[in-house]
Parts: sequence; structure tokens; C-alpha cells
Amino acid sequence: MKKIGILFGMEDTFPHAFIERVNEKNEKGIVAEAVSIDKVIQNQLTEYAVIIDRISQDVPFYRAYLKNAALTGTAVINNPFWWSADDKFFNNALADTLGVPLPNTVILPSAEHPTDTTAKSFRNLAMPMDWQAIFDYVKFPAYMKPYAGGGWKNVYRLENKEEFFQKHQETGQLVMMLQEEIVFTEYFRVYCLGGKAVRIMQYEPRNPHHLRYVIDGPPVSKKLLAKVKEYTLTLCKGLGYDFNTVEFAVRDGIPYAIDFGNPAPDADINSVGQENFDWVVEEAAKMAIAYAKNQKPGQINLTWGTFMKDAVNSAKRF
Repeated sequence: MKKIGILFGMEDTFPHAFIERVNEKNEKGIVAEAVSIDKVIQNQLTEYAVIIDRISQDVPFYRAYLKNAALTGTAVINNPFWWSADDKFFNNALADTLGVPLPNTVILPSAEHPTDTTAKSFRNLAMPMDWQAIFDYVKFPAYMKPYAGGGWKNVYRLENKEEFFQKHQETGQLVMMLQEEIVFTEYFRVYCLGGKAVRIMQYEPRNPHHLRYVIDGPPVSKKLLAKVKEYTLTLCKGLGYDFNTVEFAVRDGIPYAIDFGNPAPDADINSVGQENFDWVVEEAAKMAIAYAKNQKPGQINLTWGTFMKDAVNSAKRF
């Protein structure tokens, strides 16, 4: 018997629907349940062939558990090693190498010194920084947001450099990105599962959270939708995420990737709506079952992106 587990926190609708959907399919030798952890011993097998991770970004203990599970053969969705290493600024840099259109973006040092550091720790940082060159590159209005994290927390829209300096002081020890504003005519949020299943959803990020997923929106050109799908697959394969969402803002007919490192994306029925919810539950169940069937006990069963694969192949040549 191969077990599929789901590791989750405060969310309710998706985890329980996922478990129910997998078990409804009655695949021989496969069962789904909520992950149960009573102890974690180094290099000891878990009872799960597959685990879908929905919470370890907030619980370091779970992230350590998942890395140990992956080492001993569990197929963890998403790869906990890459998730630990990844951040949104690197995502942008990688996307640029992949040819995906992006807003101009820079990373900024934190406004306050990190704990246990002083000004002496930053002697390699030019003081002052070349703020004018940064502002000329990004231009205003601009958005400032953390280089790691999500959920639209600590996101600022800034009109000018005076507002930038004021708001940057409020961010404390957070490392922030400053990003060009894309004034969009259309906006999409896109699910991508298993590197192949794609669902493009019209989205309005300026609405309250429960009204952002647009139902019965205006028609969209097939050419634009095909390009959004192409860029979504390119990004998710490059990053190696099995379960992700990508956001695009469309300006002058060009979809710009705005946010695409969301390895535990919103899947709550109360925000995404019934049709999107049914789709993501079904596709997640199909993906998990396929991964369970392909999982080889005692081996590494993780997905790695093209970036990591190419890096390893390059290293082999030396």
C-alpha cells in the first residue's frame, strides 16, 4: 500500500477535498490521508510515498521533516530543498534568462541592520547607494515588496523617491525588492501542476481577496492565452515546482510575469471559486496518484528544475 499524505495548517477546504478525491478514485494500492507525525528520526523512512506540502514555509520543523522524508524516498511536492533555496528576486533573474518578460526589478538592503550585526558588517556596501541609478532603472510609480514571502504582505505602491525613503524605513529588517509598476489592461493568475496541467484564471489584484478571481470575465484572445500558457510552463519547469501559481499583468498585449514563486498557492474554495477549486482538487489528485505510482522506495523522488539540472550537468564537465 502506498500512502499519499497532505501536510497543512489552517486551511480546511482544499486538504480535505483532496484526500476525498484521491480516495474516491479507488486506485489499487493507493490511499490518501492527512500526514501524521509522532517522531522524526534521522534517515528513517516515513510511511508516505508522496507528501503534498502546504505549510512548511511557516513551520521550520515541518521543512526539516520533509527534507528527511525526501532523503529516504518520499516524493515531496514541492521539492523542500529548492523551496528553501529559492526567493522571488532569484526567480526574476532566472525568468530573465528564460526569455519571459518582466518588470524592471532591483533588490535592496534592509533598512535596519539584521540582528547581531552592526554597520561594520556592511563595509562592502557602498554608502550611500546609487539611488538615482536605481530609480532611473525602475521608475515611479513602483512597487516595493519582500524578496521572500507572499500573501500580499508588506507590499507598498510608491509614487516617488520621497515616499520610497519614508516607507522603506517602515520595513525594518525585511529585504525588499523595488519593482516597476506594470499598468495593465488584463491580469491572470495561473495554476500549474505537474509541469503540464495549466488553468488560466482572470484575476483582479486590486479587489478584496474574496473577489479577486473574476467569474464570467470579458473574452481573451487565444493568442494571448497561448503565450500566457507558454510562459507559465517555461517558468515552472525552470524552477522545478510541481504545484505553483504564476501571475501576469498584460501591458500593450505583452504578459509580464509579476509573481511566480508560490509553492503553496491559494486553493480555498471561498476565494478561488467553485470551478477553479474543482479543477485544482482534481488535477492535484491525479498528479499525486501518478507520482505515487512512479515513486521508487529508497531513492530520491524529487522534481528538479531545468536550472538545477543544467547546473549539475555543467559541473560534470569539470
